[in-house]
Parts: sequence; C-alpha cells; structure tokens
Amino acid sequence: MLRRRLSSLLLRSPCSSAVASSIQQQHHLLLPTHAEKPPALNLLRLFTSLAGTDGDRPFIAFVLGGPGSGKGTQCSRIASDFGFSHVSAGDLLRNEISAGTDQGEWILEIIREGRIVPSEITVELVRKAIESSTAKRVLIDGFPRCEENRIAFEKITGTEPDLVLFFDCPEDEMVKRLLSRNQGRVDDNIETIKKRLKVFESLNLPVVEYYSSRGKAHKINATGTEDEIFEAVRKLFSSLR
Repeated sequence: MLRRRLSSLLLRSPCSSAVASSIQQQHHLLLPTHAEKPPALNLLRLFTSLAGTDGDRPFIAFVLGGPGSGKGTQCSRIASDFGFSHVSAGDLLRNEISAGTDQGEWILEIIREGRIVPSEITVELVRKAIESSTAKRVLIDGFPRCEENRIAFEKITGTEPDLVLFFDCPEDEMVKRLLSRNQGRVDDNIETIKKRLKVFESLNLPVVEYYSSRGKAHKINATGTEDEIFEAVRKLFSSLR
C-alpha cells in the first residue's frame, strides 16, 4: 500500500487545479513527453549549466527514501564513482549525540521516540557541512525529512536542490533490511521502525510530491541487489560526468 502511494505521488499532480495546470507546463524528469529530451540529457544540461559556475554554490542533490531503502549505501557509491561529497543528515545528528552535549542528549531522546528532530537543528548542521566542503557536487542524504525541513533549508540557504533522488522501496522490504543490518543503532527495533515508517509516510511523502511538482524528482527502484540498484543510479549519474 505504501509503495503504491509512493508511485502515485510521482505520477499525479497535487489536488489544486492551479498547481496541476502549472505542473503540466513544466518538463518533468519522471514522465518526459515525446517533445522533451530524455531524462539523462535534461540532467546533463542542468549539471553543466550549474556545477562550477558559482564558486559559492555547489551542485546539490537531495536523496530521499524510507528508512532501510538503501539510500545511504547508494550515496556512498555515487560519491566514490562520480566525485560527490556525501553529507548524511542522520550521521550529522548521530555525531552530535556522540559529542555528549545537552543538545545531543535531546536529539537522542527524539530519535528514540521515532520523531523528527527540529528543523533549525538539522538545517544548521547540514548548512555547516555544505559550507565546510570544498566539493562542487554535494549529496545530502536523508534530508529534508518534512516540509518544515525543506522550507527552513530554502529560507536559510536561499537555494533549492538541483536534483532530487527518491529511492522507492516496499515497506516490508525496508522492515526486513532494518532488522537484519545489526548496526547497534538505537532506532533499529521493530517498535521504533514502525514509528519511523509512519513518520515517513505522513511527513516525507509531501516533500517528494513537492519536488515532483517542480520537475526535480527522479524515482529509483530500490528493490533487488545493491549492484542492481546502483546500475539504475549509474545510468542516471553517468550523464553528469
């Protein structure tokens, strides 16, 4: 059910007729018409027009997907093969927890409960990570997790992502992966996983829908082996090279 909803979000416009009319006028990466260029050519044009043209503005790709969709693993391979800096919002939060600060303790409690960390905290950590990187291409993994995150990021940084990857994975597969990865994380237990999936469905999907309406979202089938999934990713990112 969740996967069907995910797919439908990327194939339909929001409810407002005004928004729907606007979307029909945009080139959509997911559903190119015969008059449009293939997605890879659209991405190549986008990348060459933006990356490296502004010394203070790297090419930014958001990577979205449910917990256990494999986005972190794929980001590591994208970074290695295509020269992106990999910024993980989850790792930034966990690093803050490891530092043992009062803020870190607060973040830990929120994560244990399966809730979303306040936007001002996450956005500030992400902003610092982007600014400290010298790379011209940056992957931001697991962010934004809700519309509030997205709005705060755009307001604070004054920019939008150039590309959004969405890893589409069935709920039962995500649960199986999370329970079997045995990484000792506080949120890898069945009770918290169920909460995280509910949060993903209610808060993350509107972000996917928004970027789909902006013509920036590209769906990746996140089932199969790691290599099979990366082959689909590679076809997309090879155009950027």
